[in-house]
Amino acid sequence: MDIEARPLIRLRPGADRRLKAGYPWAFSNEIAMRPELRALPAGGLVRLEGDDGVRFGTCFYNPHSLIAARQLDHDPAAEIDAAWIRLRLAEAASLRARFFTTPFHRLVHAEADRLPGLVIDRFGPLAVVQANTAGMDRLLPEITAALEALLPLSGVLARNDSGMRGLEGLAAEVRLLAGALAQEIVVEEGGLVFPVDPQSGQKTGWFYDQKENRDQIAALAHGARVLDLFCHTGGFGLRAAAAGAEHALLVDSSAAALALARAAAERNGLAVEIKREDAFVAMGELAASGAQFDIVIADPPPFIPSRKDQAAGLRGYARMARMAAALVAPGGFLFAASCSHHAPPDAFAAAVAHGLARAGREGRTLCARGNGPDHPVHPHLPESAYLKTLLLQLF
Repeated sequence: MDIEARPLIRLRPGADRRLKAGYPWAFSNEIAMRPELRALPAGGLVRLEGDDGVRFGTCFYNPHSLIAARQLDHDPAAEIDAAWIRLRLAEAASLRARFFTTPFHRLVHAEADRLPGLVIDRFGPLAVVQANTAGMDRLLPEITAALEALLPLSGVLARNDSGMRGLEGLAAEVRLLAGALAQEIVVEEGGLVFPVDPQSGQKTGWFYDQKENRDQIAALAHGARVLDLFCHTGGFGLRAAAAGAEHALLVDSSAAALALARAAAERNGLAVEIKREDAFVAMGELAASGAQFDIVIADPPPFIPSRKDQAAGLRGYARMARMAAALVAPGGFLFAASCSHHAPPDAFAAAVAHGLARAGREGRTLCARGNGPDHPVHPHLPESAYLKTLLLQLF
């Protein structure tokens, strides 16, 4: 294309240090703003340069967002068309093929796959897409066509109802982009089949980021008494039951999620106990009854939705660890997780340790993990390393 035809955005003097180091975003207060830039369409393509003329390539630009520019390509004249998208999607699929033998994983994880704001999860023949930036939302037709050309799909669903879209000035929506939805949509993992609801379940319907941790819990579960708190659709508890757990109790407050957990238990011939209850209330009741478990899993929704909630959220994780630790039998295991990217790993670990101390328990950390390989982390965006997990043995 004619490079001069693409609008040019310049950074303010001294505002290019992070981008020169590899950071892929420019914030609105780093832009040398001019009146005509405010009139550019949200999600349009621009060239980005420093005040010294250093080129940072082709970016999405949104004059209404705090993150004003998101880097797409180092080439300021790159054609961001169907062929470009197919290449990026093929690179993402090639990486997943090295780690996964079945079509049940996250295919695209936004900036780490060089597709800013785009998330795609695979559910066998169904691809579920989240376009969380205005630029990706504009490219949905090209993304859909590229997915259909690349993968053996029967349908592409847009699950565009995340809170991040509001920050980009985008409306929430859930709609079918191509093909049709099967009567039943499932995930296959660990030899089990889990019915999922990608249209209205949490995230896209399944938490692929915890697969390696579910594998690990299953490996410990033979003969164990297992408590799966905040269980959602029961991935941890059902994997443990299938691995030979003596008893598994699944607790969640969502009736819809527990209905899917029951359906999965029945489909896989697993006998588990399922209880609809707030997890903190359930922990208090179980402690009062003297219940003890060999494995306790505490994988809650995010306690820290924004930076201002960090102190309160960390206190919540400490409370969770204290109450969960009281239910772990001596020599048993506690698995604690946080999906709040505003909880740094060291702060989360300190909160868990504080909870153990308040419970009067000693322990040792056996494993600390982050995102799985289908959720790669951009080295300059700690926000993309949102998941923190700890497996501890308590005494």
